Amino acid sequence: QVQLVESGGGLVQAGGSLRLSCAASGRTFSSYAMGWFRQAPGMEREFVATVSRSGGSTYYADSVKGRFTISRDNAKNLVYLQMNSLKPEDTAVYYCAADSRTAQAMANTGYSALDYWGKGTLVTVSS
Repeated sequence: QVQLVESGGGLVQAGGSLRLSCAASGRTFSSYAMGWFRQAPGMEREFVATVSRSGGSTYYADSVKGRFTISRDNAKNLVYLQMNSLKPEDTAVYYCAADSRTAQAMANTGYSALDYWGKGTLVTVSS
């Protein structure tokens, strides 16, 4: 199995930045497409961004394009989500996910179908 641990969440003012990290266990990290999803209070868990196994392809939700950047370092078994120009509506618990399919398929598939999840990290953006 793949174990995922998120970190980097916290409280930030609107317009500020945060970088989330996801640490994956095991030596098969590069076999998985990786992604970030988020869930705000009273809302469904939604797709944020995914990155391919090699890091060469990325996909973003329209709501975060131009503000968020997903990247991965396979040598360190880490996935990042750089979040800039944060808005109050970005407030949510952010979850790291891994899947054996493509990053594109991962982005278009319901979250319940994905292979592995972390426990989440809370991001709160104040006005």
